[in-house]
Amino acid sequence: MCSSSTGMMEGHSTHFLAGRSDLHLPLDRLAEGLQMAHSFEHIPVLRDEVVSLYASVPPGILVDATVGGGGHAAALLEAYPGLRLVGLDRDPVALEAAQLRLVSFGDRVTLIPSPFSALEEVITSAGLGPLSGVLLDLGVSSPQIDRPERGFSFRSDGPLDMRMDPTAGVTAADLVNGLPEDALAALFRENGEGRLSGRIARAVVRARPLTTTGQLADVVAAAVPAAVRRKGHPARRVFQALRIEVNDELGQLRTALPAALAHLAVGGVCAVISYHSGEDRLTKQTFAEAATGGCVCPPGLPCVCGAVARHQLVFRGARKPSPSEVAANPRAESARLRAIVRTDAG
Repeated sequence: MCSSSTGMMEGHSTHFLAGRSDLHLPLDRLAEGLQMAHSFEHIPVLRDEVVSLYASVPPGILVDATVGGGGHAAALLEAYPGLRLVGLDRDPVALEAAQLRLVSFGDRVTLIPSPFSALEEVITSAGLGPLSGVLLDLGVSSPQIDRPERGFSFRSDGPLDMRMDPTAGVTAADLVNGLPEDALAALFRENGEGRLSGRIARAVVRARPLTTTGQLADVVAAAVPAAVRRKGHPARRVFQALRIEVNDELGQLRTALPAALAHLAVGGVCAVISYHSGEDRLTKQTFAEAATGGCVCPPGLPCVCGAVARHQLVFRGARKPSPSEVAANPRAESARLRAIVRTDAG
């Protein structure tokens, strides 16, 4: 779906010089796309909780692997003068917004157009490690949802797109119109539609071709019982399922998390904010394995398998937004924050 790491970092990676203190952001394109960038302003979820996680990390480089509009990045840079930030995002509009928002931090910031699945390539190609921290704020942002032409919203009519990078990869329309009925049903089932997945898939196939979000939302609504419609828009999970598949979000996370953990400095923190049970479950499992070193011994007994744990959970379970944050930003309600710290150089 994306170009090679070298291609994505062209014009930026030359500023990463191993052992040098002059990492800096080329701002020669600041004037481009300002109108779109201004429209990408959003509220960073769990901002204060995220900032507090990095209070004791060693000075150095923090990678915000989903920099978005730069909300978390700005808060972290302001709070911790000893940190430099490398921000990744595959959405060009998000990068323009981050560039505008973070310009006041000057050479403490470098932005790279890249999916977070390329984290290993970015780190090794640019010689970034060991890292003070990695942050992953997953899912889709409000500015993306609120722009109908991006195709993420079931509430506004627009093209069936849903790509984070609007220049590459398959679209939601490709999946809706191309997948067999059983594959569509499986996709919807995996994202919570349960017994209605087959019913919805049959309705979608009968209605093909579908080209807009409004058409798909109407087909889904008509396919489910009235009682289901009264509980909220029935297309929400269908759109979520398609977006996750279009952008390979679980595959991206599965690739990125081991790279993040492997390149943390001692005392470095990796934090993940997820908005979907599949993302949170994968994060929880990966962090749990790292915190035990992959130990397979029975719980409660001394380890005899030789596993060495080099990470430790910062807190047990997942932290959630407060009621006041949800009241101010309802889209934050499903957010779950997990964090892990590197404790052993290995």
